[in-house]
Amino acid sequence: MTIRNVRDHGQRYRPRMACLKKIRIMLHLISIIKHVILHALRSRDISACLAVFEHKARAMGTMMVAFGYIYPLQDHKRLILKPDTSLYRFQTPYFWPAQQWLVEDTDYAIYLAKRNIRKKGMLELYEQEQYNNLYKWMNHKWDFIVMQAKEQYRAGKERKKPDRVVFDCQERAYWVVHRPPPGTVSAMDYGHDRMVDPNMEEKKTPDYYRRIIMFIQQCIMRPRVKSSVSIGALIKYTTTYKEHDPFLHTCLPSSPWITDDVTYWTLNMPNVETPTKMRVERWTFSFGELLMDPRGRADFRLFLKKEFSGENLAFWEACEDLKWGAAETMKEKAQQIYKTFLARGAPRWINIDGKTMDITVKGLAHPHRYVLDAAQTHIYMLMKKDSYGRYLKSPVFKETQKKAVAPESHRFTETQLEQNAKRRRPSLSPIILRQQEEEQKAKLAASGPVDITQVMSKLERKQKN
Repeated sequence: MTIRNVRDHGQRYRPRMACLKKIRIMLHLISIIKHVILHALRSRDISACLAVFEHKARAMGTMMVAFGYIYPLQDHKRLILKPDTSLYRFQTPYFWPAQQWLVEDTDYAIYLAKRNIRKKGMLELYEQEQYNNLYKWMNHKWDFIVMQAKEQYRAGKERKKPDRVVFDCQERAYWVVHRPPPGTVSAMDYGHDRMVDPNMEEKKTPDYYRRIIMFIQQCIMRPRVKSSVSIGALIKYTTTYKEHDPFLHTCLPSSPWITDDVTYWTLNMPNVETPTKMRVERWTFSFGELLMDPRGRADFRLFLKKEFSGENLAFWEACEDLKWGAAETMKEKAQQIYKTFLARGAPRWINIDGKTMDITVKGLAHPHRYVLDAAQTHIYMLMKKDSYGRYLKSPVFKETQKKAVAPESHRFTETQLEQNAKRRRPSLSPIILRQQEEEQKAKLAASGPVDITQVMSKLERKQKN
């Protein structure tokens, strides 16, 4: 049960608000430490304030520039943190993405009209194209847009020249982030809007208060854990996963998001032949980690085959396929799993207790996604308590552990990283890729031989319908 008694501000239009809030807090800390919120900073000063590894500091600084919290003074179109003496300035909090302002075309049209007045028609090429397009779309209210632009231009002239120059740079940086030039990756691409608005106020009906009372009663009856026990578990978990966290530990051989080197992804493919030592080490943390890794599950399957109990893992995988598969094949999959693993004389019969079998058989009369949860949990606990411990001591795991590779850290020079940043291009949208595939299939179908019988049969079906 979910009680929406706290408004979820901005989540419809800003799914990345958690990330933006963290960046905002970090910027407040940097401004307090440096006391230079109104002065220009060099990229090395920003990296020093972040106090993390050099490459990660640069990546974090680039994220701040891409989101518009810091903007470059010289090359305003390239929203990256350069490893040189380029100057950057803090964006005023009014223009921060965390303010959740809706970026409308009307505001952008007013900004372009104001720049057109100031520059006397000498806009940049992409800005001129945007200006012409907005003029076509908003021709019905273009007089209002020009009037607003003239008023803002007149009000800007009344400011002092330093203040006017700073505000113009801040406004230009805001629109470079939210209306980037062609060929620039936009960090503000938020995807589709949600169908349900989480900010909508729920009506205070009797059912609403009844659910709140039930929720509070459940919270009161819920058992509590001592803070010392929970803190101890948290420390143990953090200590265990510290070296496997890419934010807290270096990414070997290198982070592909920073260096554009895909070796890390190649070594950590789902079904790679030889896994890395860190990947094999994660299998020893818990049984859940082993099953979540496709490569670890394949290794565990090999061990179970040698112990003649491979049907347990096969049943667990079949239940996962039923749980996350397509809805139209759900009933057929449930019946197939029952015939293969649970029915009398099944070819891969599994051993579960009578109570669990009764629950499963009754549920299969009206199958759904979670109808086999009881049997799946029983087999999961059986493998965890019995097979998992023996697997960690088996020759199969020791052989995999012995063959595992330990990649060495790649070292890239500043020049190589700068060249990689210049070569970056935005990837095509999945929608465009799908359209290209459909067009390619249509061309192949048109170029191939035509089967007259199939065409005639389709025409007959249309006439009958």
